[in-house]
Amino acid sequence: MITPFFLRTSLALALTAGSSLALFGVTAAQAAAPMVKTSAPGYFRMMLGDFEITALSDGTVPLPMDKLLTNTTPANITKAFKKYHLKSPVDTSVNGYLINTGEKLILVDAGAGKLFGPTLGKLVSNIKAAGYQPEQIDEIYITHMHADHVGGLVDADKMVFTHAVVRADQHDADYWLSQANLDKAAADDKGFFQGAMASMNPYVKADKFKAFDGDTDLLPGIKAIASHGHTAGHTIYQIESKGQKLVLWGDLMHVAAMQFDNPSVTIKFDSDSKAAAVQRKKAYADSAKTGYMVGAAHVAFPGLGYVRTEGKAYAWVPVNYTTMP
Repeated sequence: MITPFFLRTSLALALTAGSSLALFGVTAAQAAAPMVKTSAPGYFRMMLGDFEITALSDGTVPLPMDKLLTNTTPANITKAFKKYHLKSPVDTSVNGYLINTGEKLILVDAGAGKLFGPTLGKLVSNIKAAGYQPEQIDEIYITHMHADHVGGLVDADKMVFTHAVVRADQHDADYWLSQANLDKAAADDKGFFQGAMASMNPYVKADKFKAFDGDTDLLPGIKAIASHGHTAGHTIYQIESKGQKLVLWGDLMHVAAMQFDNPSVTIKFDSDSKAAAVQRKKAYADSAKTGYMVGAAHVAFPGLGYVRTEGKAYAWVPVNYTTMP
């Protein structure tokens, strides 16, 4: 049998190509693509009435929640983590929220900056990725002065948000910015005070810190609501526009896998764990009853969703992801 010319030619070319590839150690299949191992910029945008809300990721940090959670048992923690496919340390989101009212640009919480290690401190870069610049922000509302909420206010000792006025409850300022409290604090707790002072004092010295006391109307549609317990002046922020409501919880909760099922579970970071649990139960009941949206600093990014009752417990319903405006 005589092989047609075009077939003989094709076979020859294929054999030649195969030999060349083999010479360079390359097979017919392409080499595996390298792993990228990074995620896309962390922001999520939605509208709340006439207000634009942008959730901002500061990153995630692994925390040994099996050692940090209190008012529970190791067996309960193990059971809950298994139910939600978690293990300790738990990668914990740190979220901030940007509100554009059309007249003012407001940031709620500023992330950790350089105070919590290399996996956090991404909030400013995500503000830029979301289309804004730090100097455009008019006011910053702090839920409380723990490092992962105020560290991003400064870079070294320089203000990052040069145009902004920073606002927080006076009780938190009195506690965390007190040299006397720092001096008498236990060695393991001094870092909390030092982080707050390093982050807040440049704004205090520049006369750009303006405290409030308890429930306070801050801007049309934005209200501070006292929720003291996690810290002396812990505050949540209520955002309303065109009949739609969003309440930003700060650190009313930390571990969704535990605390929705059992709101009595507390954490070692609480200044007053009993008061913190009371505030959490109150917030859960109110949000489940009225159906408004919630934003939580440590629920998996973007930390936006709704609370519903589930028997005697509660459940979290994340917002539906969308790329639509």
